[in-house]
Amino acid sequence: MTEPTPHYVRPDVQAFLAFLNGTDAPPMSQLGLEAARASYIAMGQLAEAEPRELAVIRDLTCPGPAGDIPLRLYDLRETRDPGPAVVFLHGGGFVIGDLESHHSLCTEIAAELDMPLIAVDYRLAPEHPFPAAPDDCEAAARWVAANSAALGREITGLIPMGDSAGGNLTIVVTQALTETPAAVPVIMQVPIYPLSDDKPDHQSFRDFAEGFLLTADSMQWFAQAYQAVTGHKRAYPIYGDHSTTPPTVLVTAGLDPIRDSGRVYGAELIRSGSEVVFLEMKGTIHGFTQVRKAIPSAQDDMQSIFKAVRLLLERLK
Repeated sequence: MTEPTPHYVRPDVQAFLAFLNGTDAPPMSQLGLEAARASYIAMGQLAEAEPRELAVIRDLTCPGPAGDIPLRLYDLRETRDPGPAVVFLHGGGFVIGDLESHHSLCTEIAAELDMPLIAVDYRLAPEHPFPAAPDDCEAAARWVAANSAALGREITGLIPMGDSAGGNLTIVVTQALTETPAAVPVIMQVPIYPLSDDKPDHQSFRDFAEGFLLTADSMQWFAQAYQAVTGHKRAYPIYGDHSTTPPTVLVTAGLDPIRDSGRVYGAELIRSGSEVVFLEMKGTIHGFTQVRKAIPSAQDDMQSIFKAVRLLLERLK
């Protein structure tokens, strides 16, 4: 019987994983909620690239279903012509993450795409389980669509974008705003290593359950906190309608336990006739967008994502 082929791991990814796996740090589920959230911020400070210089970084709020939702506006320019804006939804398993955890990444996206970006600080589980996160994100996206004056720039279309849990929320928001349109249309979505379905036995779950940053233990801890409803399209957007999905840049990571959840979503989009640029970043891990100092090749991955977004924007003209 032949041995299975080992998975390709980039040298810089291998070095980062060797460092992480050699620290003997307790699993996130054993840290306690506040310590887990703090450790997520700390990892970013250690491993993430420096934030980019922008003309505008401004905190604001919008009304939500359970009170005001904190937002942060990023823009490379003080003023600009009418155009689309990115609505950024952060990752962290619906339990950790906030405006600070993804600050550097948001500056990178705003600078490289040269468009306004509005980051959403939605409510987190377990204090606010499903459907608090999608409810807040949808409300924020609808507010952005209708409130150009408050943002100081005329928004003509939305590009929901997010990583991991934020990738899931990106798809959920896109589906909601396609089904019941906002003041301006969703012109594109960019889910990055999203969770799309509730299938429990993807091969990638088995292959990458331990040793690749996102672990089975962490995923179980997130799931218990979030309390998603099996089969519900606002929890698992694979169950939504894909026939009217706008152009999509879909990104997965080759060494990610939820890689196959992204792949099956891409297959559904293609079957439905949606326009998709599918990028699987080989040899890298879940979370690569936030560890660009520790994994320099992740910066090239981000450039590939930006090129794909520009390609689809050109095709929309």
